[in-house]
Amino acid sequence: MADTALALAVAQFAPVADTGANLAEIARLAALAVERGARVVVFPEYSMFFTPELGQEMVDAAEPLDGPFVRALGSLAADLGIHLVAGVLERGSDPARFANTAVALDPAGDLVARYRKLHLYDAFGQTESDRVVAGDLDEPEVFDAHGLRFGLQTCYDVRFPEVTRRIVDAGADVVLMPAEWVRGPLKEAHWRTLTTARALENTVYVAAADHVPPIGAGNSMVVDPMGVEIATIGEQADVAIAWVSRERIAAVRRLNPALALRRFRVVPR
Repeated sequence: MADTALALAVAQFAPVADTGANLAEIARLAALAVERGARVVVFPEYSMFFTPELGQEMVDAAEPLDGPFVRALGSLAADLGIHLVAGVLERGSDPARFANTAVALDPAGDLVARYRKLHLYDAFGQTESDRVVAGDLDEPEVFDAHGLRFGLQTCYDVRFPEVTRRIVDAGADVVLMPAEWVRGPLKEAHWRTLTTARALENTVYVAAADHVPPIGAGNSMVVDPMGVEIATIGEQADVAIAWVSRERIAAVRRLNPALALRRFRVVPR
């Protein structure tokens, strides 16, 4: 392990329809991650509030990004001295829908990046767009911590390689991916394959945090730039730690300079 390596944690649990209970579980798992050495911790999509069927209850639970839940996440990040990333329900102007937003809080408790899910889960019999507003095609927001640059994306976005490529073009070394990856036929294979592919093809780390079963697939993981799954969790609520470094990225890119050799760029459709 290089002296410059950073301890990064993925945390998985089963969010419920109770923001207080979810915040308590986030606090418990974040403290456990810090006890194990983590300086950056990523939690699942919908960590703030979740029901298996997206309905008005979730719309009603949404808050602005300066609301009490994100402020509480900021206080927790400040208390523990970490960067904390989690999925929240962001209130907007549409009374029938919300934004599915990932937020990043720094050790001062400040919001340093936010990402509104671009590709909604209108697939496998689900219609997320009934209750969620897709994010605009803004430039990726990234944040720097401990000598590395981090970017954000969410769950179903992993099926669209150009999302991750745009984040990497913005300088990200590590992509943090909150998810609520619904279980189903072959879905766990898709989860592992797609997450690994995004790391491998971009020669970056991808840290993916999912819900636990029976709704989610579990298997939260950190994949390194060579496509190696260097940390993972099975089916239970827990945290897993991986050591990530710029030195590893540089070594992989010397061996596999795929980013430098590519002949295409990503543009909005």
